[in-house]
Amino acid sequence: MTAPQPTPLPAQGRRRWLTLLGLAPLLQACSPLRLINATVPSNTHTVLRDEAYGPAERQRMDVYRPVGAAPDAPMAVFFYGGSWSSGERADYKFVGEALASRGIVTVVADYRLSPEVRYPVFLQDCAMAVRWARDNAQRLGASPSRLFVTGHSAGAYNAAMLALDPRWLSEVAMQPGELAGWAGLAGPYDFLPIGSPAVQRAFNWPDTPPNSQPLFHASAGTGSRHRVLLLAARSDTLVNPQRNTQAMAQALQQRGTKVELDLFDRVSHTTLIGALAPPLRGLAPVLDRFSQFLQQRPT
Repeated sequence: MTAPQPTPLPAQGRRRWLTLLGLAPLLQACSPLRLINATVPSNTHTVLRDEAYGPAERQRMDVYRPVGAAPDAPMAVFFYGGSWSSGERADYKFVGEALASRGIVTVVADYRLSPEVRYPVFLQDCAMAVRWARDNAQRLGASPSRLFVTGHSAGAYNAAMLALDPRWLSEVAMQPGELAGWAGLAGPYDFLPIGSPAVQRAFNWPDTPPNSQPLFHASAGTGSRHRVLLLAARSDTLVNPQRNTQAMAQALQQRGTKVELDLFDRVSHTTLIGALAPPLRGLAPVLDRFSQFLQQRPT
C-alpha cells in the first residue's frame, strides 16, 4: 500500500515546524525524547500519573485522557522500545498526547527490563498492564470492547506477542480475542539468530526458543484474528522492514487476518515514532494512520 501524502501544515504552524525540525537529527541519534516533549500542548488531554498495575517499581503507567472524550472511547496500551533494556514512560508523553488529542484514551506503561529480568518476564508485565487497562476502561471513559495493544520497536514485539501468543494474557485471565486489535510500529517480529549483545542478554541467547518470535505464531495460525496495523520506515536500518513488517503482514494475511500496512519514506526507525510529536508530524502521516486505525469501531 502506498503511504498517503502528509497534509500540509498551515502557514502559522509551518514556521514553528521548520524551526523545530532540527529535532529530527537528535531523534536519529537517540537523544532524550524530553526535547520533543517540550513541544507538547497541555490543553488536549489530562493525565493520571503513576497508576500501579503491579507491586514492582516499574509496574507503573501514565494514562492520557482526551478532553471531552466520548464515554466509549477507544483505549490503546502503548509499549515503548529500547531493546528490552532501556526506556521509561515519561519520555513518551508526546505519544500519549498525540493519541489523546484524537479522542483515544492512551496508557503508556513501563515494564521491567533486562538485565533485571529476562524473557518472558517483560511480556508478563505487559499482560498485567493490559488486564489493568481492561478492568479500568470504563472508569477512564473508554470501552473495554475497544481495547488495543500497541508499541514501537521492542514495544511492538511486546504488543504482537500478547495478541498472537495466548500464553501471556491467559496468565492474567484474559484471552487475545478480548482485544479489538493490535498495532506495531517498526517491530522486530523475527530476529533469530540474535546479534545484539543487549538483546542476547534479554532473551537468554543462544537458549532462545523459536516460539519467542511473533512470526512463529503468525505463521502457525495460533491466537485470534485481530485487525492489525503495521507501520515501518521503508529505509529502516535497525529493524529490517522486509524481514519483519512485510513478512508479518504476509503471514497474517495468509491466515485471513485483516492487515493495514504502510511503509513510509522520509523517516527512520526512530523518527517514525517521533513523527507523532507536533513539530515532526510533517515527516509522515503516522498519527493519521495510527489514530484512524484505533478509532475504527468493531464490526
